[in-house]
Amino acid sequence: MSVHLPACTPAAAHPVKTERHDTDAMTHHTNTGLRHVHTYREHAHGLFVARRFDRHPRIRHWQAQLLPALGVQLCRYDFHQAREHDFYIDIATISQQPDNAAVWEVRDHYLDVIVHEGATAELVDADELQAAQAAGFISEDEARRAYAAADAVLRGLRLARYHVSDWLEAEGVRVEWLAPEAARQAQSAGVVS
Repeated sequence: MSVHLPACTPAAAHPVKTERHDTDAMTHHTNTGLRHVHTYREHAHGLFVARRFDRHPRIRHWQAQLLPALGVQLCRYDFHQAREHDFYIDIATISQQPDNAAVWEVRDHYLDVIVHEGATAELVDADELQAAQAAGFISEDEARRAYAAADAVLRGLRLARYHVSDWLEAEGVRVEWLAPEAARQAQSAGVVS
C-alpha cells in the first residue's frame, strides 16, 4: 500500500525543523525559541512532554509522546476555542544524544497526520516535503522513509477505526496523558512535575 498524495499547491521550501528537549534543564528548544516544560516522563516507548503555550492565539497547552520506534511525535493540543482535531502526528526521526541521554532530538520530516478520533485521518504538508526535497533540504532516502512512516500510520489508524489508543495498542505501545484536571492546573500554575 502506498500513500496517495492530495493535489496541492506548491509550498515554499524551508529547512528541516529540528527541536531539542533537555529533560535535565526542563526546556524545549524550538525554531521559535526556548520554552519551559512542566512535565517530562521517560517511558518504555519514548518520552512524554507537556508544556503551556503562552500567548498563543489558538493553543493553550500541548502534550506529546515522542515515539522513536514508530517515527512519530504524537501531539494533543488544548485549544482556546473549539477543538480543531483530536491528535496531530508529526512524522519525524527521534533520537537521544549519544553523549547526553537527557537531550532528545526531533527531526521533523514535514509530513503530518491529523486525526479526528473515531472518524478519519488525513495526511497534510506533502507539498512541504516535496518542496524541501527539490531544494535539497532532505535526501531522497529520508523522504522515502517519511512517506513509508506516514503510510504505516495511516494504515494502522484505518485498521483501528481511527482510534489512536487502539492503533498504539496494536503496535505494542502504551502511553499515558495528563488528565484534564492536571493539565488545567499546569496551565494556570506552570508546576514542574
